[in-house]
Amino acid sequence: MNIPNYLAENDIKPSYQRIRIFEYLYHEMNHPTVDLIYKTLAPEIPTLSKTTVYNTLKLFVDKGITSTVTIENNEVRYDAIVTHHGHFKCNVCGIIVDIPLNFNQLNLNELKDVTIEQTQVHLIGKCNKCLTI
Repeated sequence: MNIPNYLAENDIKPSYQRIRIFEYLYHEMNHPTVDLIYKTLAPEIPTLSKTTVYNTLKLFVDKGITSTVTIENNEVRYDAIVTHHGHFKCNVCGIIVDIPLNFNQLNLNELKDVTIEQTQVHLIGKCNKCLTI
């Protein structure tokens, strides 16, 4: 993916900081928080601030190229995959992984005359590594 072009196609000026933040989201796929992105990129970009990371992520969400993942009330994470999918979070090590889901197979017959604007599926448990500890 050509990230500068992708940002421009989505009406986002591709500044160096925006490019690096989206590259991090797109390539790491670790559903990071603002703090994690800031701590990772700040050594490389000394002028980067948490406010810039937050504002950039808000812009990405507003433009529909990033989504928020809120599995627990006090923790907002970000995801560069905006197609329908679910998440699994290990309650021991904290890893969050994507789960492919087929939303067409959901039985939504009980919901009549509604419009679904957002879907979130979150599963919480123990990952394979933490089960062996």
